[in-house]
Amino acid sequence: MLSDPLAQELIQSGIPARLAYVGPDGFPRAIPIGFHWNGSEFVVCTVPHAPKVPALQANPKVAFTVDTNAFPPHVLLVRGTASIEVVDGVPPEYFAAARKSIAPDQWETFEAQVRGMYKQMARIKINPLWTKLLDFETRFPTPIEKLMRGQK
Repeated sequence: MLSDPLAQELIQSGIPARLAYVGPDGFPRAIPIGFHWNGSEFVVCTVPHAPKVPALQANPKVAFTVDTNAFPPHVLLVRGTASIEVVDGVPPEYFAAARKSIAPDQWETFEAQVRGMYKQMARIKINPLWTKLLDFETRFPTPIEKLMRGQK
């Protein structure tokens, strides 16, 4: 599914993902976040003391979506598990994710600011266990597919 041209278009776009996880209070969280696809995992990076880090260490199950605003919407849905590694400096995946949305003429300033600010980062790798791709033309959510076939 992730090698499908539409999935690759969404993965390579500058659209932020929405990462969903369970917070320490038991309530779900959904946050926008930049990401990088390394060919087998989605990678997001953050400060080591971000609230999502201990929450994901306690419960690594996540949901992840990348979707468009245009009609018909295109949607990549992912469910998986997260693993966390704190690394010195800025992981290359952080910069790979940022390049999708930072203008080339702003890159040098952005990179210098980031390298000066982050002494460590948490690299969060999301192993996809389930994926679904929707284009609302030929691929629909399962309940809509059933409705179209006259099923409940």
